[in-house]
Amino acid sequence: MKVLEALQKKQLLFDGAMGTQLQARGLPVGEHPEYFNLSHPEIVRAIHQDYVLAGADIITTNTFQANRTKLKADEIKPVIEKAVSIAKSAHPKYVAYDMGPIGQLLQPMGTLSFETAYDYFKEQAVLAEQAGADLIIFETMSDLLETKIGVLAVKENTNLPLFVTMTYQADGRTFVGTNPKTATLTLQNLGVDVIGVNCSLGPKELGPVVSEILTYAQIPVMVQANAGLPEMVAGESVYKITAEEYVAYSKQLLKQGVCVIGGCCGTTPAFIHGLRRAIDAQPMVRTAPRILTAVTSGLDTVEIGQGISLIGERINPTGKALLKQALRNNDLDYLLKEAVLQSEAGADILDVNVGLPEIDEPKMMVEAIKQIQSLINCPLQIDSSEVAALESGARYYNGVPLINSVNGKQKSLDQVLPIAAKYGAVILGLCIDESGIPETAVSRYEIAKKIVLEAQKYGIPKERVMIDPLVLTASAQQAQVAVTLETIRLVKTKLNCKTAVGLSNISFGLPNRDLMNGTFLAAAVGAGLDAPIMNPLSDYMMHIVRALKVISMQDVNATNYINNEQHSQFVVSDSRQQAQSNQSDEALDLKAMIIKGRKELTAKETERLLERLTPLEVVDSYFIPALNIVGQKFEAGELFLPQLMQSAEATKNAQTVLKAKMVQQGTIAESKGKILLCTVEGDIHDIGKNIVKMILENYGFEVIDLGKDASIEKVVETVIREDIQLIGLSALMTTTVQNMKRTIAAVRASGHRAQFMVGGAVLNEEYREFVGAEYYAKDAMASVEIANHFFAK
Repeated sequence: MKVLEALQKKQLLFDGAMGTQLQARGLPVGEHPEYFNLSHPEIVRAIHQDYVLAGADIITTNTFQANRTKLKADEIKPVIEKAVSIAKSAHPKYVAYDMGPIGQLLQPMGTLSFETAYDYFKEQAVLAEQAGADLIIFETMSDLLETKIGVLAVKENTNLPLFVTMTYQADGRTFVGTNPKTATLTLQNLGVDVIGVNCSLGPKELGPVVSEILTYAQIPVMVQANAGLPEMVAGESVYKITAEEYVAYSKQLLKQGVCVIGGCCGTTPAFIHGLRRAIDAQPMVRTAPRILTAVTSGLDTVEIGQGISLIGERINPTGKALLKQALRNNDLDYLLKEAVLQSEAGADILDVNVGLPEIDEPKMMVEAIKQIQSLINCPLQIDSSEVAALESGARYYNGVPLINSVNGKQKSLDQVLPIAAKYGAVILGLCIDESGIPETAVSRYEIAKKIVLEAQKYGIPKERVMIDPLVLTASAQQAQVAVTLETIRLVKTKLNCKTAVGLSNISFGLPNRDLMNGTFLAAAVGAGLDAPIMNPLSDYMMHIVRALKVISMQDVNATNYINNEQHSQFVVSDSRQQAQSNQSDEALDLKAMIIKGRKELTAKETERLLERLTPLEVVDSYFIPALNIVGQKFEAGELFLPQLMQSAEATKNAQTVLKAKMVQQGTIAESKGKILLCTVEGDIHDIGKNIVKMILENYGFEVIDLGKDASIEKVVETVIREDIQLIGLSALMTTTVQNMKRTIAAVRASGHRAQFMVGGAVLNEEYREFVGAEYYAKDAMASVEIANHFFAK
């Protein structure tokens, strides 16, 4: 019986930790666990056998980091083949090939490209299938786009079932900032077979995350928790949750509907044996997940149908000479400006149309999506009449996009629906077919019905189909206005599909267009419209939207309405809106540009400021206040890692201009202090350390970066040679915390009086005290606070 067939009948049990088991059996600190497949296969096999004897149904291969960033190219095939062979030799029911994150940040946050990441995942997946694995599991993923790339690599190159588990922090989001709802909706739309969570926390602490996943998951849910968080006992990292406690909390998860369970860091065969008994005593619980129409970004979700969801229309070259010219020049500044303005004005979703006949539209669509998603959290509507542009956009998009559009023509259905199905998109269907736009509501409804039925043939459920009844201009086809409204009613009542319309068509050729648009919007919402495609920079239209949200109970207690309307002036002026858009960048100062991450603007603005200010005045008046606000927003959970990195890049671009000016003047930039950073010996994880480096440099500190796996001798030598006063050490693994302690001891034994701040996924105040450091930095912004405090003394 294949694994997915078995899962239909009974819960499945994974094994427990591999890393901590290998460490207990002699894995040296800093050595890649994957090499033990070749050097000590008997140890790996014994661990697998212990888990099989404990009752595990599925054994996970010892291949978590068997990719080209961790192993040499010629080592990958033998490591993977041996790992699968060892696992199969333990005679489990199923062998899961284990893949973890690549270990580098994707562009634009980092340097790893989509294509390179895809190739790394593809290489492993193909080798795993050839070696005889029964399924593939992605574990400990935190970047939703990286996870999507991995999913595509597996599904496009193998026929193996795919399980995916993300890892969430105590705040309920991944390291990059994705919440469980967004990850669940995105990944199940992409066609993974099982979704869930692993690592980071114990089964009790993961309870809220698991509940949220179960609320939205229409596929089986799995959990592989840690045995709690490690604590220091007699100088050793110890997971203190007992097998009995772990099983007791896990039973609650099984009763909620979790149907695949196992263990992560710190769990042992005893934990798995206890889970085996729990599963055998617990019948499968069928869940009743919420069925909803939703689009997502890489971080958050917009649920359609919970009131008005506003789709911003302004990123469209039709009638916009400046945007057309910018696209021809491959200059996205204008486009990014429009994206930021619409998001700040209240748009929930942004339409993105870059269609010009003289440009490479698929390539431009990809670049536009990448740049917009790096700046704002709004989901996007990918809008094009070119099928290749829709596919390129959907492939590179982070999250669940809305595709605009498909229509009732069979050619359109045959071309566009496979794209929406493959990439998990929501599709917007237009009520037009080979005969044109029908003149009756019933005929338009029939086209909508055809689109829904055709979509179902591709596995696209009704909730992932939205319908646009089409709005015709009141000046030329006045009778058709009522037809559009009646079509909305029919689609909502008979098909139960969500609806969207382009509002501005109604007023074409008429004076006072906002008045006509606003009046039609009110009528359409009354008929059941969910998502108007409109201009959120129109003050008049936004007055109406805010009022409608009060009437529909979307704005509870009229809080948003009161905050925005009590001092407003109700004015209709299309020209004023255009002026607002054209002057928006001029209204931004350098401080606002840094806060908003407008990296394409900061260099030019810095040059302008330097015409009247000194470099130090620019830093004190703009850089530092802006970065402080960014830090406060990051700490408050108002922005996340992608936005933090964009602000850092915006600052970096400005600093380049500043440094050039100082060289021209013959002056030297004054450093706020010199800091040494490294990931300690034996630890090859450096994403967090690299982020800290960038942020510290933004604040004016000089950073000497020794990279990852920095030897104790090299640290001591550099500290003495450079006379370093503050040292930042990073470690991701509990096993390398001991090397952190040894590094600190060696520096102090040298007689140098430096102080230390430490950080990393496993670190906390208890570990800080154990290793002997003065400071614990929980994130990049905390490291800045520590450095400011230290050098101020």
